[in-house]
Order: sequence, then structure tokens, then C-alpha cells
Amino acid sequence: MFPACKYTLQARQCLCSLKVLQREHLPSLICATRWSSSSSTTPRITSHYTVYPRDKDPRWEGVNMERFADEADVVIVGAGPAGLSAAIRLKQLAGEQGKELRVCVVEKASQIGAHTLSGACIEPSALQELFPDWKERGAPLHTPVTEDKFGILTEKYRIPVPILPGLPMNNHGNYIVRLGHLVSWLGEQAEELGVELYPGYAAAEVLFHEDGSVKGIATNDVGISKDGSPKDTFERGMELHAKVTIFGEGCHGHLAKQLYKHFNLRQHCEPQTYAIGLKEVWVIDEKKWKPGRVEHTVGWPLDRHSYGGSFLYHLNEGEPLVALGFVVGLDYQNPYMNPFREFQRWKHHPTVLPTLEGGKRIAYGARALNEGGFQSLPKLTFPGGMLVGCSPGFMNVPKIKGTHSAMKSGMMAAETVFSKLTNENLQSETKGLCVPEYEENLKNSWVWKELYSVRNIRPSCHGLFGVYGGMVYTGIFYWILRGKEPWTLKHKGLDSAQLKPAKDCMPIEYPKPDGKISFDLLSSVALSGTNHEHDQPPHLTLKNDNIPVNNNLAIYDGPEQRFCPAGVYEYVPKETGDGMRLQINAQNCVHCKTCDIKDPSQNINWVVPEGGGGPAYNGM
Repeated sequence: MFPACKYTLQARQCLCSLKVLQREHLPSLICATRWSSSSSTTPRITSHYTVYPRDKDPRWEGVNMERFADEADVVIVGAGPAGLSAAIRLKQLAGEQGKELRVCVVEKASQIGAHTLSGACIEPSALQELFPDWKERGAPLHTPVTEDKFGILTEKYRIPVPILPGLPMNNHGNYIVRLGHLVSWLGEQAEELGVELYPGYAAAEVLFHEDGSVKGIATNDVGISKDGSPKDTFERGMELHAKVTIFGEGCHGHLAKQLYKHFNLRQHCEPQTYAIGLKEVWVIDEKKWKPGRVEHTVGWPLDRHSYGGSFLYHLNEGEPLVALGFVVGLDYQNPYMNPFREFQRWKHHPTVLPTLEGGKRIAYGARALNEGGFQSLPKLTFPGGMLVGCSPGFMNVPKIKGTHSAMKSGMMAAETVFSKLTNENLQSETKGLCVPEYEENLKNSWVWKELYSVRNIRPSCHGLFGVYGGMVYTGIFYWILRGKEPWTLKHKGLDSAQLKPAKDCMPIEYPKPDGKISFDLLSSVALSGTNHEHDQPPHLTLKNDNIPVNNNLAIYDGPEQRFCPAGVYEYVPKETGDGMRLQINAQNCVHCKTCDIKDPSQNINWVVPEGGGGPAYNGM
């Protein structure tokens, strides 16, 4: 893991210059302005400047808004598998050809890997391409898969399903990993190659040239009070300009959402569809520990029309650890569904409970997953930038794997960018370079072929027989025909549009947690290490503060208080006693983005908080 203050010399000089410049120009009247206008007649939920612009706020008059700017050849947003693979590959190519190339990576987590969460059982193919000597370098892949099990759960029983060679769920040759540790290791390799890493700095804004091409990014401002006014410690973020900016923010990225609209990147694809994945790590009785065992199930406690399932992986990391989790497709219809409580209920199944009895839970987290696959891939390039990894959505849903394809997309982006940057005869119509060759090369790679071959498996679960119909479809059209059927099925549409009104659905009665196998939400969030500066504007912003009560609560019985896996949203009585109001506990947020995706009013907009905030996962 990297400490938040660990940077290359050039990056440290850049940040020091930023602080000196801003202190010299920080007006002495900020405090007076803030306090003179801090009283508000009606407290509001949203105070973020993306909803209430600062140029119209008298409390910001006279505040110096100048930003320090620095320039690199390539700026990468997000230090995940895709972003770090792109950075590493760029520096590898530069070293091989004796070229000078400045590559900067900004990451909102305080440490590299601290916001990474995945199952994870990974295919090592992309890692093998990036570092053929990864074993000698000490990559943390300690657990090769030795046993593969799949089953359908009923309330009391497990029906085994054979995993035939060639089926997506076959994990022969794969490794069970703690993905956060692998990402941390990739960060170390990147730094050794000369990549500049900026952990703890969230990319908050896309910058554009006058010709409309992407110029780079700006990191978030710090020192803003919860009411949206400047503190006396206010500092502007820094600008990082680049010839090409690579966006690898992960699923449902804050900046990617803006780019989709700005460049109309989703014009020719279906809407993305998602799932929420919840995960725990346990230390179990050593007698029950089977290092290398991989178990997956579908069925109970979900009905056949709710897509989802479970995983249980036995790690081999020096102590008897298991990683277990539950995935629920966010196209579910019943607003009373609570994915967290479905997960807790699943652990009490007669075939799961024995593994956990006598054990101790040591970690918890959650994140959203892209499930749209091939049909939902947007245009990947635009003037000045490109999308890599889980940001556009390269996850192979039937395999429940996306790390290998995310890494490969980052590597291919790097190769095409490097070729462009080192072309002595380069001519560009825009200041920010456009690299359409990246998408063309990706379409000729194994990533595209893999996603195309499984394109119909997820949407085949929308039929009369639900998930079980999808399993039959997989057996016939994937195992036999390898996805060569001459049709492409469609998804149902936006996940946010799938909820039925509460009056048309049955409330779901969940058992109370026992504190041994199943747990309450707040004690779970405590295990994620989540922390945010309390006195800052909530980064869960609302376009309209009235919609949650008037629409979400009135029609859907407030589903955000159930689909959020961190207890961020609560409906509480008004102080006046005349009705309810929405309370946002932003400090609990684990950055999963589920609220932004599933909100039936599409009124919630997740934006980045101050850099360094969020979960502090250790090898999740």
C-alpha cells in the first residue's frame, strides 16, 4: 500500500507550488464573507456547487478561484487495474524506445487499492501479457483454483450443477485474489517505472480546449463547509493538462457520465445495466478451510425473476480466510427488496452456514457492477480522451470477471496512444488528440470476441423462466454454438425504470440479524473503514430536494433506504412533526454508486467528495 503522501519528486514539487500560490492569493475576507452569510432560513439537503453554482453565491465573492496548472503527456483518471495497466504499458514502451513520457495517475482513494473491491477470481491472461515474469516479481496471486462448484439453491437444499469444460463458470487456470492487494502491487510496479501517482486527489472536473476537445482534468477543491461556504482553509484543486486523458474511473464514473452526454457516446448502444455486489471476508475454522475452492450459486433467497447469485472463495494467504458475497441485478422490480439483507439471509442457508459457524467476519464492502456487456458498450474515444476498464463496461457477466478485460483495454489504450504521441508526422484536427485506432484495435482483440460470444446470456434471463431460462439458453447457444447465434437480445432498459409502485408489491419480511452469522448495516459499514470529512457538502447531490419525499417515498416507499448498502439514506420525521424528510448520511458512503443508478426519479447525482474520503478496504 502507498501512504497518501508518497509521490514522485516532480509531483511533490507540483503540489507544493499549488499550496504556496493559493496561500499567497487567498483573500483575508473569506472568513467574514462566510460568517456573514452562513445563516439560512430553510436548511436544504443539497449544498454542492454542482447544483448551486458559486458564482451566484454571495459568500464566494472575492474568493480567489485561480488554479495551479501542470502538464503531462498522458493523464489517467483512476488507479484501478485498467488505469494502472495503461500507465505501466506506456512507460514500458517509452523505456523500450528511449522516449521521455510523463504519465500522471490521479486516484480518489487515500491509498492505491483502498477503493478496490471485487470477488475476486481472475484470469491471469492480461497480467501475463503485461508482466510475463509476474511470479518472479512477487505478484500477489497466491491461490490457484483447485475445485469448482456450482449449484441452485432452494430454501433448504442445494442442487449441484456440473461445470462442463467451455462453460463461462469454468475456473480452471484462474486465481483467487484479494484484488486490492493486486492493485497495490501494480501501483508499485508503475512507480518503479516512473509513473507519477497522486493518491488522495479526486478528479472532479473535465477540462476542455476552446475547440471542444478534452484538455485534462481538475482535482477537487478542499476546505468547503457543509453549507457550501468557503472555510478559511479553502484551496482550489489543481489542473492537470495532457495531450490525451484516459478515463478509468470504474463502474458508473462521475466524469464518464459527463463525457457520455457531452460527446453523445451512448448514441448507438443500449443503456448500461448494473448489479450491486456485497462482500465480506471471514476467518473460519481451519478444519473447514479448503484453499483454492470456488463455489457459486443462483436461486434462493432470490426469486427466478431477480437476477443474482453468490460466491464463496477459499483463499490461501497464510490463514484460513474465505471471501464471500452476493450479487443482485439492479433491474429488480420490488421496491421492498434490500440487497444487503438478502445477503445476510443467504448466509443462513444450510449449505453455507456450516462454513461460517465459529468464524469471525473481518471486512465488509459493496460496489456496483456493469452487466450490460456487448450491447451497452459506448463509443470509447473522443477528441482528447478515451474510456478504459469498467468505466465503459468490459465485464464478462456469465464469467463474473472483468479484471482481465479491464487490464487488456488499458494496455491497448496505452499502445495506441504511444504510437500517436511518438508519430513525428502527427497531424491533429483538435488540440486534444483523438485516437480512434484504440476502439478499432479493441474490436479485433480477444476482449471484443469474448464479450460478443456471451452477449445474449444476461438478457436471456428476462424471459418467463427467468434465471433458469438463462441457464438453459447458455447450455444450448453458448456451450454448443459458442455465441454464434445470428441474433442479439436486448436488455429491459434503464435499471431506474424497473421498480413497480409499492402498492403493487408485497413487503419482504427479513429475519433479524443474529450478530454471529448475519449482522446489521451500521456494524457492517464500520468494517469498511469508511470515513469522510464531516464538514463538507454532501457528495450525494439532489437535483431537486423535494422529489425524494414527493415521489420516491410517496410512490415507492423510499427505496433508497433499502438499496443503499451503507445506510446513507434515511427518511426521518420532520422536526415540526408534519411529515417526513430525507436525511443523507454522506459520511457512510462506500462509493458504490448504486443510488445514482437505481434512483427511480434519477434525482441523485453522485459526485466525488474531498480526495482521500470513502472506504479504506484492505485487500477487498
